[in-house]
Amino acid sequence: MLSMQNIPVYVLTPSDCHQGNSTRSGSFSENPALADCPFIDDSSVSHRASVSTDGISNESPESWDGDGPSASSPITELELKIHDGSHSLDSTFPTPARFTFSMITPRETDDSMGDVTPKVEELDDVDELQSIKPLGAVDPMANANSYSDVTATPVNPVNVPRKRGRPRKHPLPTPGAQLKITKGRSKTGCITCRRRKKKCDEHKPACHNCQKNAVVCEGYPPKEIWRSGKQKMEEAAARTHTALTRSLPLLIDGIETDIDRRFLDHFVYGFSRVLTLINDDSNPFKEILLPMATQHRGLMHSLMCLSGSHLSGLDPEPKLKERKLQHFHRAIQDLKANITASSASTNPGEEPELLVEDPIIASTIALSLNTICEGETGGEYRPHMDAARYLLVTQKPRNEKFRQFIVEFFQYHDVSNAITSLDRRPAHLNGDLRLPDFVPHAQAGMFLGVFDGLFNYISEVTRLRDRIRQRHDEGYEPAVDYQTLSEAVSIDSAIRVWETSYPPNTANWSLAQLYRQSTWVYLYRTIRPSRPSDKIAQVVDDGLGYLDQLPQDAGAYSIVLMPLFLLGCSAFLERQRVRIQKGFETLKSYSNLRNIEPAFKVVQKVWDVMDTHGEESWDWEKIIKDMNMDFLIT
Repeated sequence: MLSMQNIPVYVLTPSDCHQGNSTRSGSFSENPALADCPFIDDSSVSHRASVSTDGISNESPESWDGDGPSASSPITELELKIHDGSHSLDSTFPTPARFTFSMITPRETDDSMGDVTPKVEELDDVDELQSIKPLGAVDPMANANSYSDVTATPVNPVNVPRKRGRPRKHPLPTPGAQLKITKGRSKTGCITCRRRKKKCDEHKPACHNCQKNAVVCEGYPPKEIWRSGKQKMEEAAARTHTALTRSLPLLIDGIETDIDRRFLDHFVYGFSRVLTLINDDSNPFKEILLPMATQHRGLMHSLMCLSGSHLSGLDPEPKLKERKLQHFHRAIQDLKANITASSASTNPGEEPELLVEDPIIASTIALSLNTICEGETGGEYRPHMDAARYLLVTQKPRNEKFRQFIVEFFQYHDVSNAITSLDRRPAHLNGDLRLPDFVPHAQAGMFLGVFDGLFNYISEVTRLRDRIRQRHDEGYEPAVDYQTLSEAVSIDSAIRVWETSYPPNTANWSLAQLYRQSTWVYLYRTIRPSRPSDKIAQVVDDGLGYLDQLPQDAGAYSIVLMPLFLLGCSAFLERQRVRIQKGFETLKSYSNLRNIEPAFKVVQKVWDVMDTHGEESWDWEKIIKDMNMDFLIT
């Protein structure tokens, strides 16, 4: 509570109440602080106030209005209303703050009262003190009639607490004042108006301002899509990479992207080892075909397609499969272009003689292997094998080393293909394709069974099966006649005396014994009834024993599928079937060729036929056809 000491007594005579504003100004001049304050409304002074004029007279204030309190009342109240100076004093202003002065008039008989000490109530909010204006300040919005006669007397200004902090650079706007909005220059006008620094109405396609001034409107600049800093950096890096790529030619045709280099590494260091017995640097796919592909773009596309098909089975990344398909289509286009060019070079009137380069023959072989990697079972290999057969029969490869490899490779797959189909028969049975005279020792071969003559016995067994099937379909009984039995005995004698050139106790020697056992099983299942016997059980067990002798990382696993398939189609016992299934799983983990799974499905179907209709289980070629499957088991 604030206190005021030694405050003079304000003396008002009854006549002062009727003299207008001039009298009131004189009466307040004794207190300059109040007289100069623009917030005191003289109409707010209550007429109930009673003030003594001199301390002697006891004149009652009843002479003012006639109805005041009794003259004996010694205590009166003076009410003052203080308004905020920032607002006009009208009826709509909020309730003002109030000062209440309790003024005590001394009596003649009471000397203890002394001077009057007014009672001052504290403001609710200190911020309202800031509305008190300094000396001489006049509110222009105030009512002129109410304050025109108020005398301003210099007094000490009210101390208002200064707020802490740095003063504002831009002061706050005055309440009620209209703010001016600064507009920036538009950047969406036409090119002509922007260059002429004129305001554009932005009418499209040509603005009216240009038409009015008879100038050509050059239109509007293209809208730019906002991009973050990261996106701009990526686009700049892409442009830089493209520029570097286009600035240098390709070192090797067909190796164009990072994925192509990945395909090439996989072909050299991984995939080539599962295609032949040899998995070192002398592998013909690395020693013969790959150097040839560096000089022929079509062959490189075929090899990269082959490697990509194998790699996509290990890594299902979509980019690998997409790039592999691109190599496949480009390889097919190159084959067509080369064959068309060779046919067009023939002179008119002469029979067309198709002379193609060695890489074209190699490309057809690679595309047929691609069906093995993809696990295709709809006969997709047929056109590629037919093209390779035609080229090998009609013309001789120029490179002798390549000729040795490609003839052996083709005959291995051609003979194996006859084991699982009804209409595919080896070409050399008709005398169209002969083994070259320069065939070296059998050990030098890249595959087993071709150069050592074992596949000749397999081809003869296939011919016997065709004869028995024909007699069976025509209703002859027995289907195995005396001529068939005679030829079968001759083949049996040849298999018994057959020997491999590989040294004993080696992986290739065990593989050769496995091939020998499976060839005899193929002969037995052709001429003997399809029922369990000790003979067939013994041969199957021996063959599985040789399979178990192969190391898990042996290159021999690259050509195990065909003999394993023949043993599986002859496994009547459950314990043999368990070992056969394990053999398929081991082969799958080694080579990851996707034709292994459909081959095992056929074996399982043959097992079902064995258990239900045993006599029909010998003809698995027909079972495969009924399953709508046609694939290579190589």
